[in-house]
Amino acid sequence: MIRRLRQPYHRLRLGTRLALGMGVLALVVFAAVGTSLSMYMQEYLVRQLSDQMTHVQTTQAKDVQEYGSVQDKPYWGWYSASYRISGPAPVLRKPADVPPDAGELLATAEAVRTSGADVLRTARIGGESYRLRACEVDDGIVLVTAAPLEDMENTMDRLVMVQVVAFALALLGLVIFGRAVLRRGLRPLSAMAHTARGITSHDFTDSARLPVRADSGKGGNGGPEVEELRTAFNTMLEHIDDSLAVRTEAEQRLRRFVADASHELRTPLMSVRGYADLFQYAAANEPGERDRHLARLRAEAARMGVLLDDLLLLARLDAAQVETPLRPESADLAELAGQAADAFRAGHPDHPLTVTGVPGELRLRLDPLRIRQVLDNLLTNAAVHTPAGTAVSLDVSVDRGGDGAEGHAVVRVADEGPGIPAADQDRVFDRFYRVDKARSRDRGGSGLGLAVARSLVRAHGGTLDVTSGPGRTAFTLRLPLDRTDQPKRTT
Repeated sequence: MIRRLRQPYHRLRLGTRLALGMGVLALVVFAAVGTSLSMYMQEYLVRQLSDQMTHVQTTQAKDVQEYGSVQDKPYWGWYSASYRISGPAPVLRKPADVPPDAGELLATAEAVRTSGADVLRTARIGGESYRLRACEVDDGIVLVTAAPLEDMENTMDRLVMVQVVAFALALLGLVIFGRAVLRRGLRPLSAMAHTARGITSHDFTDSARLPVRADSGKGGNGGPEVEELRTAFNTMLEHIDDSLAVRTEAEQRLRRFVADASHELRTPLMSVRGYADLFQYAAANEPGERDRHLARLRAEAARMGVLLDDLLLLARLDAAQVETPLRPESADLAELAGQAADAFRAGHPDHPLTVTGVPGELRLRLDPLRIRQVLDNLLTNAAVHTPAGTAVSLDVSVDRGGDGAEGHAVVRVADEGPGIPAADQDRVFDRFYRVDKARSRDRGGSGLGLAVARSLVRAHGGTLDVTSGPGRTAFTLRLPLDRTDQPKRTT
């Protein structure tokens, strides 16, 4: 410990610094208590000696009045003498047992003659300290008594020595045992520091947690404050673990998205380059093939434009907290469903479509173009992923809710195809995800349709879910009937 004390204070351990701080504080307290006790004891002894001198002089005053002088010493080492102060200077009345240096006794008698009151003072006689008391015991007669202070001074010296030894032992014990108690009390903090060092290795498993309550029998509990700190520390680790997990998942999702987007964009770009070369060759050698190659160039460019538009839309929907691409207005959802059904029948005559729904209007505040895009995506998805002749149904209904719950408009698009495997149902809304990995892009699309549909529905405050099994797959769209959180219109 002495070697540690030689280190700079700020580099000492917390327990050592606290122990030293307690030692300094205890030293100040001990010094204040010792000084106060010594002063009180000295005053008490002086006052007791003064009372004793008063009692002695009361007795000696009778001797002075009767015999003219003091007869006997009251105590060993005491001196008494009577002086006549009626003249110009005090005069010793009769020979008395006075010390060789009796000047202080004479000066004290002179002080009584001058002041006319009793005098109490301390003086040195023969190199020793004495307490002198003088009082007038008869007309013109002053009695002066001197009591030695040696015993009182010895008592005070012993008292100071006892205090110094006792306070030094108490201070040493306080520092040593206090440091031991503090180390045991701060043991949970050391455990927290050890766990914190483990964070650098990204160890956020249960082994990196601290127990909520330590073994109090080993002195590691630390009290409720340390328990609160330990709980807060574990909560912080859980939040950090969750945040890192979310961040890692987001980074992985971003990498997959960039890789998939790059792959999807590379295919039409390669097609454009190939058809451009063919167009250049046909323009020089086969002019009749130019229009066909030019049409394919335009088709690939349009396909790439649709892909880029979907990516841009998804990016804007991800930033919907700042600005949403929706343009809401009052529109008839049933009419939009009918328009989507007519377009589907015209584009996919090999898939019979059945439409059921609420009679009349079903007006909601929504973006009709985006909701129509959602319906077209769902119907096209049913046609693309099912064989020809598969029946498709479109149903529009209203769910009024119950017990004060908010009502919803419900649109369900179902088909009687082979269904979606259970392992793929949770990922069908992921971007660029395809259930059939071998499906061609010309027929299967880019894998963004359902992702765009769900993002648009969520921007409207609704939900889009899928249920699937052998022989039936249904996508259910739910939009709130009364919406107050209307998206902002962009300019």
